[in-house]
Order: sequence, then C-alpha cells, then structure tokens
Amino acid sequence: MAAPLGDSPDGGLTTGAARPRTVPALLAAAAAEVGDLEALVDGAERWTFGRLAAEVRRCAAAMIASGVEPGDRVSVWAPNGRRFVVAALAAVSVGAVLVPINTRYKGEEATWILRKSRTRLLLVDDGFLGTDYLALLRAAAAPEQPAGMGPPVPGLPDLREIVTLGERAAAGATAFEDYLKGGNGVSAALVTARLNAVGEDDVADMFFTSGTTGRPKGAMTSHGQNVRVYEAWSAGVGLQRGDRYLLVNPLFHTFGYKAGLLASLIRGATLVLLPVFDAERALALIDAERITVLPGPPTLYASLLDHPARDRADLGTLRLAVTGAAVVPVALVERMRAELFPEVVIAYGLTESCGTVSVGDRGADAQTIATTVGRAIEGTEVVVADARGRPRPAGESGEVLVRGYNVMLGYFDDPAATAAAVDSDGWLHTGDVGVLRADGLLRITDRLKDVLIVGGFNVYPAEVEQLIARHPAVSEAAVIGVPDDRLGEVCRAYVIPRRGAEVDAAEIIEFCRDRLANFKVPRSVTLVAELPRNAAGKVLKYVLRAEVAAGVSGGSQE
Repeated sequence: MAAPLGDSPDGGLTTGAARPRTVPALLAAAAAEVGDLEALVDGAERWTFGRLAAEVRRCAAAMIASGVEPGDRVSVWAPNGRRFVVAALAAVSVGAVLVPINTRYKGEEATWILRKSRTRLLLVDDGFLGTDYLALLRAAAAPEQPAGMGPPVPGLPDLREIVTLGERAAAGATAFEDYLKGGNGVSAALVTARLNAVGEDDVADMFFTSGTTGRPKGAMTSHGQNVRVYEAWSAGVGLQRGDRYLLVNPLFHTFGYKAGLLASLIRGATLVLLPVFDAERALALIDAERITVLPGPPTLYASLLDHPARDRADLGTLRLAVTGAAVVPVALVERMRAELFPEVVIAYGLTESCGTVSVGDRGADAQTIATTVGRAIEGTEVVVADARGRPRPAGESGEVLVRGYNVMLGYFDDPAATAAAVDSDGWLHTGDVGVLRADGLLRITDRLKDVLIVGGFNVYPAEVEQLIARHPAVSEAAVIGVPDDRLGEVCRAYVIPRRGAEVDAAEIIEFCRDRLANFKVPRSVTLVAELPRNAAGKVLKYVLRAEVAAGVSGGSQE
C-alpha cells in the first residue's frame, strides 16, 4: 500500500519537516510534493494539485478582500464540483468556518441553518437542477426590513454577501468570476500570512445535524481533529496515492467532504466529481477515468450491479468500496466482492465524531463485513454502556459511547445540547445501540435517537412530525421507518386529524414534498384516531413498527 504524502510514519504530511495538521497545510504539502498529479476531474476540467492550490489561493484572496475574518461562517450550497471544492477550501484556509448546506433542502430548512449559524457569506449554485435557491430563501425568511435595504435576504441580517457559483448571475448576488476579481489587489504575502495563521485548534467546519428535538444543530470540529481522523481513515480503508476516487457522496456531507476531499488531499488521490448520481453515468466514468475507489451507501452498489449498462463498461480497475450508513446485506457484500471490488470496507461514524468512529478490516469475511462496523480508529475509545454510562461486558447490548480526538468541540451556540451529548468525562453519547465483541469489533443494532437512514441520508422523525403537525387539518403525527427494497427504509407517517377536519394521505404527502427534501418526505401516510402511548403519554413507536412487521396498516395510505 502506498504511503501518505511525505511517507510520515504517523500518517501526517511532511516535506522534510513536520507540518501543522490544518487544511491549508494539507493543500500546500500536496502542491509541493505531487503538484503535477491530477487532483480533480470535473467534466471537461482537469486540475493538478498545483492548479487546485492556486485556485484556492485566488478565492482566498477574494474572501480577504470582501472582509471575511477568522471565525466568520461561510456557507456553501452547491453540488459536487470544482467550485464547491475551491470555495470550501478557501473558506477554511482563511480561518473561516465552513457551513455546508444540503442541495435537497428547501428554503425553510436552509434559512434555519443560515440564521442559526449567523452565516456571513453564502456561495450558492443558484439554478442547479432548475432550482432557484435564492427565491426559496427569500420566500422562507421572514422580512425584517424593506426589500432592497440591509442584507441581501431580508430576515437573514448576518448574511452580508451572496456569490453564485453557477454560470448565471442573479439579482442581489455576485457572479463567482466577478467575486474572484475582487481579490486581485490582495498581495500574495497577505494570503500566505492568513493561511499560515490557521491553527490546529481553530474551528474548521460546522456540519449541521439534528437530534430528537428535530431542529438542526451545528457540530463544530477543528482542523487538527479532521486531519488526524482522516489520516486514520485513509490508512484504515487503504486509500493510496494515485488512486482515482469517484466522488458520488455529496460534498455537503461529511462522507463526501471529509472522507472524500480531505482524505484525497492527505493521500494524493484524484477526485472525479459527480454532481448527481446516475448509475449509467457512474458506470461510464468508472470506465473512462479508470476509477479504483468508489465509496457510497449500499443502494449505490445495488444500482450499479443491476444496471443494464454495466455489461458495456470496463470495470476492471475498481479495487475498493467503502460503505456504511445503513444495514448491508451479506448477499450484497458477496456480490460486490465477486463482481466489482476485491476490497469492501464498512465504516461507522456520525457528524459529532468528525464523521468517523470505526473502520472495518478489508480482509474480513463477508459475514463480518456485513454485520460489524470495525474497530475504533487509532487513538480513540469506544465502549458500550448501560443507561447510567457504565461499560457493559463484551457481547452485551448498550449505548455506543466514543471518546478521543474525533469528538466534536460542541454544538454551535448550544451549550445545553452539547452537555447532553458529551458528558463530563468526554464521552460522546451517540444514541446508537450496539454490541462490542470480545475481539473489539463493534456491531450496531439499533438507534436510540430514532434516526432513519433513507438511501444513505439521515432523517430525523421529529423534524418531519413537527412539519406535518403544522398542517391545519392535523392534530398530531408520528413517523417511523418502514423497509424499502431500494432505499433501505423510508418514512411512514401516522396522522391524527383534527376533530371535524377532513384530510387525505395524498394531501399530507404533497404538503411535505413542498417543504422538505425529497428523502424526508413520507412515502405513505396512515390516518388513525389515536396513537399507542405509555403512561407518560409518549408515543410507543415500537408498537407501530411491530404492526408494520405484522402487516397491519391501521388506516388509509397513499
């Protein structure tokens, strides 16, 4: 297996002397050591690591010129592409905090994140897939001043500037190329000084996640944490210098940004960017670009295996698959190994752990790969504990707790939620239920926080429930996951109509579709007169799940 850049024994980056574990240092080392190696492929665009570093410096200069200061929040709302890469790396390189936004989010969801994070600068691919993102924002944000005065989006007073990353300009925003020209007067020495001033302990990014309250929380992680975690991840999964990595996982997610972009910088791998997953397009890229590494959710591999275009593509270069985020059937792992990848690795993590907790063994048998998520990455601890936080013996079930350098710094502007997630001894309470085997392998068996995983994306039932409850004809709602052959599981909503109100399943689904990302929208709705509850009034979702398993619908569905 090829060594990381610089052949550092601890997996860090070196060029004769130790470098700090920061993102700008990663990029500088890659440009210095493998500057002529291809860094990314985005359609017809092909950039070396040297070109990438130059483009990031150019964007960093523009951010300095526009007044972005260390600690400012910079949001990127865009699909996978070179401009996302440049904007994100430039933001963290000047000491700002990157706040990615899911491209599937509607205006209300994005507005919440922008307002909560107090984002100063938004870079958005307005018009991606025909979506007018700025119109969504302006419709969702409650006006606080007359249009044309104050910030570019009334209702978001901290948002001072919007830059459009696509090919079209938009009212109230600056086109990306025009924005870059603003940095022409910033000296190279000043850019270098800002990049060198970034420290390992500085906050690098804030990926938003949700909890049982249904409202997103910004998990803050530092430069040093991220670099160290993905040094360990890269070594664990076997990412090599010169690998050609098809990036299907979105850059707005830790799987795409950290296990994709940052890991590729660490190892000197080439990213081939795919903005929207399409199985036929992915197969063509694997063939044309000689792809060796393809991480993704289990549904991605099932789509490739069964697509009719597979027989027309040369897939012989594929070596490594890295998956997780959902239950992986043993039969799928066996097919992946026999028909696509010699090496299949399962990893486990969550946003609050920089995206990674454990990594599996590439040489394990299919049963082990499918039913366990590996061992804790080097330098971190994992235990399975009872309700009082006491470690359980090997083989016994409990909540998975994590401690080490991969645990987030905290939730932005939410000390109460931080204290609830990370205890006084530094243990992150994941909300996942698991079993730790005697050999150190971890098996995840359930989710305390009721999180659903739909096609690799987390869905938080409380958020969907709160939205449905805003429908004028709805009294209450409960959301659970039900099995789905393609996506693993999808949402089903149980809805109690208001007294005297008339509502049907299709109306509820359409109400959600207009306001939520499509993976959150319930695929079925069951109208009920009441929900099962315990003595304290809490809805007993396990009863609903048992009814699903028994084939009991309980009401009308769509």
